[in-house]
Amino acid sequence: MKRIASVDVVRGIAMIIMALDHVRDLIHVHSVDQSPTNLATTSPALFFTRWITYLCAPIFVFLAGTSAYLSFQKKRDVAQSRMFLFKRGLWLIVLEFTLVNLGLFMDPGFHTFIFEVIAAIGFGFIILGLLLPLSTRVIGIIGLLLIFGHNLFASIPFADGSIAKTILSPLFGMAAYPMAHSVLVIAYPPLPWLGIMLSGFAAATFFKQPEEKRTSLFVKIGLAALSLFVVLRFINHYGDPVPWAVQKNPVYTFLSFMNVTKYPPSLQFCLVTLGIMFLLLAAAEKAGGAFQKITTVYGKVPLFYFLLHFYLIHFIMIGIMLVQGFSWSQLDFASGSFGRPKGVESGLPLWGIYLVYIFVVVVLYKPCQWFGRYKAAHHQWWLKYI
Repeated sequence: MKRIASVDVVRGIAMIIMALDHVRDLIHVHSVDQSPTNLATTSPALFFTRWITYLCAPIFVFLAGTSAYLSFQKKRDVAQSRMFLFKRGLWLIVLEFTLVNLGLFMDPGFHTFIFEVIAAIGFGFIILGLLLPLSTRVIGIIGLLLIFGHNLFASIPFADGSIAKTILSPLFGMAAYPMAHSVLVIAYPPLPWLGIMLSGFAAATFFKQPEEKRTSLFVKIGLAALSLFVVLRFINHYGDPVPWAVQKNPVYTFLSFMNVTKYPPSLQFCLVTLGIMFLLLAAAEKAGGAFQKITTVYGKVPLFYFLLHFYLIHFIMIGIMLVQGFSWSQLDFASGSFGRPKGVESGLPLWGIYLVYIFVVVVLYKPCQWFGRYKAAHHQWWLKYI
């Protein structure tokens, strides 16, 4: 199958939005001491600055599965595709624990290893490689079972300290494991994210249909997912470990209703984010002009952009700390605070976060455009892994 423009557009949208979350994480004045989704301390603007970026990881993972299917269709060789998925999966896991972790924490001592979205995609590729002999329908069913059923894991009465709970817990939920001189944090439990990837792999078959038909299908799937999200959220009994509740005013009640759980991605989180993604795919089928041109620049080279943006944001953060009067010795890189000085207010207010965010996205446009053209014109083996 030929390259699908709408996939690149939506992936590009996710990449552009993603930078906002990481600028906020590293530079916002309250990112160190306050959660943007804590209704006791947040504001609507800060809440939705965080919430809009919830779209990024599920879109990134879902479309990674879609792209794997499109690549598989080109090769039509299970053994060759499986080997590529194995290699790419292992490469992404190695990349997560080296360049990505370094870009995130700027800690050459690697006192914190964190398993996040890149490693989750790598794990997903490895498992997908094992599942390739199965039909696309079966792979899709496995994906949906994981999305709809993984929240049940918390209700299984494992004995504390049991071998089963020790082995399975990091596959379904967040976990931390102290090591000799560092700690391993599982921030993206692999099985819920695997469900999203496998669903994306199976959903790629929709692109075989004529444009008008698949656009209509994307709208129906998106609206159905959002409708189910609203129903489950109102019921307040299944699909998210944190129920919503009436708050001090209607605005904060709405924030509570939308305050779904990302770690791990709950069913309700998946329904609302992937529902929006399907509507974006439908809209992207009709997109053109400057909007399509700009978004596809980022969407065609997501991993390249992902790596560059972390380092750029971190260098900007260090520059801001020095301008604000902190010395290099005050910057704390080893404790997982990204280098921000401990116990002292630093960083920028929310309006400053948006200025830095816009700067980051604009500055990375030309490098991404250059690399996209280079990748299209050259066929070295290593280009398949970036």
